[in-house]
Amino acid sequence: MAIDSVVLRRRVDDLESAALFYEGLTGEPAVRFEFAGLKLASTGPFLLFTGPREAAERFAGVAATLSVPDLDSAVAACEAAGAEVIAAPAVTPNGRRAVLRHPDGGVFEYVSR
Repeated sequence: MAIDSVVLRRRVDDLESAALFYEGLTGEPAVRFEFAGLKLASTGPFLLFTGPREAAERFAGVAATLSVPDLDSAVAACEAAGAEVIAAPAVTPNGRRAVLRHPDGGVFEYVSR
C-alpha cells in the first residue's frame, strides 16, 4: 500500500479569514464547498472547516485524509494489520472513501479517485 498525499483537517471559527491565511501560506487559492452540514475550504494540504458543533465534532474526529491509489487494497492492508473499518468504502462526489481506526486509536479517512 502507498499513500500519495495527506490532507490535514483543521476546525476553524472563521472560515474566510483562515482560508485567506492558508492561501497565503500555500500560494494556492482555496476551493470552497459544503459537505455534511459543514462549510469547508481546501488549499494545499489543508482542509479547513466550520459549522454546527455536532457536525464539526464528528468531522474533527478524523485526524487526516490519506489519498491512496487503490482504496480496496489499502483497506485490506490496514485490516490485515489490525485496523477497524468504521465506514466501509463508498462512492462520494470526490471519489471513493472509507474511514478506518488504526490499532493506536487514530481515525483516518482514506480516499481514491
